[in-house]
Amino acid sequence: MVFEKSIGAVVFRREGRKILYLALLHPRDSKEEYWNFPKGHVEKGETWEDTLRREVKEETGIKNLKIIPDFYVWNKYFYRAKGEERKKRKKSEKGINIFKIVTYYLAETKVKRIKISHEHIGYKWLEYKEALKLLTYKQTKKALKRGNDFLEKL
Repeated sequence: MVFEKSIGAVVFRREGRKILYLALLHPRDSKEEYWNFPKGHVEKGETWEDTLRREVKEETGIKNLKIIPDFYVWNKYFYRAKGEERKKRKKSEKGINIFKIVTYYLAETKVKRIKISHEHIGYKWLEYKEALKLLTYKQTKKALKRGNDFLEKL
């Protein structure tokens, strides 16, 4: 079993009194597309903040982020690599059974227009209830719910 750590961001922006959350559309090798937040692996020598800023910039083009202090949520899950990921892992002799922890932080931006990376095929800015319906995975929905609850208390 391989252990991996990733950092992600629940990116949001304010539009008047509304809070809009950024959801990214990912293609799937052999299954349907899925909606998620920007996230990625921690590279050697990086802090969690370095990873967060790098991943958000790579996946969305957003350079200016205000990270909200005192908030994070962990998502822990197991998965088996499939499709292209499975091929790459086997070629590099990495395991295909993975235990992953993703730590999500809240990050605010004023940027409205996103420049998605080659990893994605679309994006949407959505209010909380719409985002909750759209996100694909239960764990990602949990990060959104906890982040939204935190922002409402500020």
